[in-house]
Amino acid sequence: MAATSLHNCPAPAKLNLFLHVVGRRPDGFHLLQSVFQLIDRSDTLHFDLRSDDRIVRTTDVPGVPEEQDLIVRALRALQATYQRRHGRLPPGIDVAVEKRLPMGGGLGGGSSDAATALMAANHLWQAGLTDAELITLGVPLGADIPFFLFGETAFAEGVGEALEAVPGPDCWYVVIEPGVSVPTVAIFTAPDLTRNTKAITISDFSRRHVESSDLIGFGKNDLQDVAARLFPPVAEAIEWLGGYGAARMTGSGSCVFCAFSTEQEAEQVLKHVPTRWRAWKAKALQRHPMKIALANQ
Repeated sequence: MAATSLHNCPAPAKLNLFLHVVGRRPDGFHLLQSVFQLIDRSDTLHFDLRSDDRIVRTTDVPGVPEEQDLIVRALRALQATYQRRHGRLPPGIDVAVEKRLPMGGGLGGGSSDAATALMAANHLWQAGLTDAELITLGVPLGADIPFFLFGETAFAEGVGEALEAVPGPDCWYVVIEPGVSVPTVAIFTAPDLTRNTKAITISDFSRRHVESSDLIGFGKNDLQDVAARLFPPVAEAIEWLGGYGAARMTGSGSCVFCAFSTEQEAEQVLKHVPTRWRAWKAKALQRHPMKIALANQ
């Protein structure tokens, strides 16, 4: 019998181990290069099939109206694809969301939620879409959604949709939430944003990563200087955490992270984080836990 619900579905955060802006497309979108790393801090989603065809978010997400929620938009897109293929709509879905990842933090929380929703609905509806087809569905919705559907440490190019698996570090991270939400558009429209970093190859990253004892010593985050200028708490968190290692902002901000070889090292740093910030530790993941769970069902 087909499943009618999926509960406790993880939507993990990501870190950008580096993020370079290497150009711009004619349509204005920035061309990026990055390595995306999954970590074991997650939102949690719960899915239940309905007796009608409605997509309903049953929990409130402050600041995100239901109609604008990437989860709802992704499920409706998949529902429309299902209808085109099968000539009928699949059952609707109730979605409950337990938010743990901050909005505007550069951790990809909204995109991760949407990706987990697509994986869950593809399973519950027995829609049969491949990973590549789900990624194609996700590209217009959010630049990070393809990575979460890809589901493992990845070298990303283009606007984030060209992905190739790379070996990731086996480490722990301390992540600081500086208490500000950074709007992505404010960073990418800043006149002083670096937009011409020289493009690299995967082998450049892999060789440097293997040779270096510094877990995030490669490259930089081209968005960091702008975010630090516009949002001083980001600059303060980078400076403070930089006292313990190579601290870096993830994505377009605002969260700041530093890598450590062991959980114990991360724990020691956490003890000293100023109380004005929320901070936590997370382990690097090599594969998306939702993909592992569905493969075992």
